[in-house]
Amino acid sequence: MKEFNKQMQYEEKILKPINGMLVLILNILLMLLSTFGIILAGATLIVIPVVLVPAIIYLCIIGLFLFAGIKIIKPNEALVLTLFGRYYGTLKAEGIFFVNPFVVGFNPVAEAFNEAHQQTLKEAAANEKKSPIPRVSKKLSLKTMTLSNEKQKINDLLGNPIIIGIVVIWRVENTAKAVFNVDNFREFLSMQCDSSLRNIVRLYPYDLSTESDEKSLRGSSQEVAAKLQEEIQKRVDIAGIEILEARITHLAYAPEIAAAMLQRQQASAIIDARKMIVEGAVGMVEMALNKLSENNIVDLDQERKAAMVSNLLIVLCGSKDAQPIINSGTIY
Repeated sequence: MKEFNKQMQYEEKILKPINGMLVLILNILLMLLSTFGIILAGATLIVIPVVLVPAIIYLCIIGLFLFAGIKIIKPNEALVLTLFGRYYGTLKAEGIFFVNPFVVGFNPVAEAFNEAHQQTLKEAAANEKKSPIPRVSKKLSLKTMTLSNEKQKINDLLGNPIIIGIVVIWRVENTAKAVFNVDNFREFLSMQCDSSLRNIVRLYPYDLSTESDEKSLRGSSQEVAAKLQEEIQKRVDIAGIEILEARITHLAYAPEIAAAMLQRQQASAIIDARKMIVEGAVGMVEMALNKLSENNIVDLDQERKAAMVSNLLIVLCGSKDAQPIINSGTIY
């Protein structure tokens, strides 16, 4: 795999072409001058081959051919150029430029879209009375983009099926790798995100039933997202893509076990609440007995203390409010 990656590495070559506006203005002036020479020769009926032939050649062939070398690049766009099948360079700076007229732009994503939808677009155009068929530009967008794949059902560390969805913020960093190393860098990124998500989810449980320093998908979402971003970045380096951020957007148990897991969470919450109530009740009973003994309010034997402790625990730990009963006689 390492040897394969080394063979496929393309170093991005940033072109510094000629100012296209100067070439455009000069070409238009020369074409106008050639047109004026042809008209003047026809009006005066004086045929000068040395002047007329070059004027016709420039107006009909060279002038039109030079227009093919004019490239306009918008902000956050790039154009990968090839010359007779070889990588020529990349235009990244915004503006109008002049390059070798023989070079052509190459974008596999645009070509795949145009080929897949050509027939559909033709049928739609026929139904709409010869409406124009849109085509995707061969320029690559360098803007920050968002990838949101469909939610997946994956088993966590404990084997519980969960439904999880992520969103990935990415951008094209190396245009040469993105165009030449993979067939379609968008589809490649989508597939690698799904594969990385499965690998990461299987390392963590959905949730921890007890307090622990271990990480879980629900309790350590930031750490899991950072791990996921690192995993995706390793996989898409070959495509020249930079992963800026990866976040979990949806996390839940699968429908078939959601009810059982909800009962489990409720039981765990009830146990934790009861534990806290019992600990507090025992402390209150201990404090009451100590106060009674310190202030010599009443002298209770062990049997009466046990009865008092039982009554206080029933009142403090009961799930419902206790109904008071007044003792009008003696406690003995």
